[in-house]
Amino acid sequence: MISRRNFVILGAGAMGLAACDAGLLGNGVGSNGSSTIDARVDATRDYLFSSYPGTQTIAQNAKGVLYIPLVTEVGVGFGGSFGRGALRINDVTVDYYSATSASFGLQIGAQQYAHAIFFMTDEALSNFRRSNGWVAGAGVEYATPQQGGNVGRDTTEIDPVTVFIFGQQGLIVGATIEGVKYSRIIP
Repeated sequence: MISRRNFVILGAGAMGLAACDAGLLGNGVGSNGSSTIDARVDATRDYLFSSYPGTQTIAQNAKGVLYIPLVTEVGVGFGGSFGRGALRINDVTVDYYSATSASFGLQIGAQQYAHAIFFMTDEALSNFRRSNGWVAGAGVEYATPQQGGNVGRDTTEIDPVTVFIFGQQGLIVGATIEGVKYSRIIP
């Protein structure tokens, strides 16, 4: 006999896996490597610039931009997310990275989204590239399309590292504690 709690957890997990099945395939897992990631980054960059024109100016003034085209996130109490992308300097790929997170809290659901991290100073970019696994956390400015007014700010007012999250699909609700770890990969 399955308890109500276990039934809810199993149902939510199945729903999350079903919702993310296409996302996992689209995340580059089992892909053809760097050419596939670069093609997805190009499409993500083009979508970002056409949908949120202010980001193009920010990218032109950035010392580097890390594009993660698709992050798949699932949570039922415990949660996690994964995505892969490329760091570009002067719009040329210099490294590939994975973004992985784990979370804990009152949460249920699944979602997919893309994000771009703009490194506005040489120091911020250097710190990111030298790290053995950079964790986004305190001191990072997050923006979403709903906060689009932040995107049009003068670049002299932008924080050294700004993350722009966009293209959200799916639903995950709750309050969690999490951080995202970015690690250099070889696709």
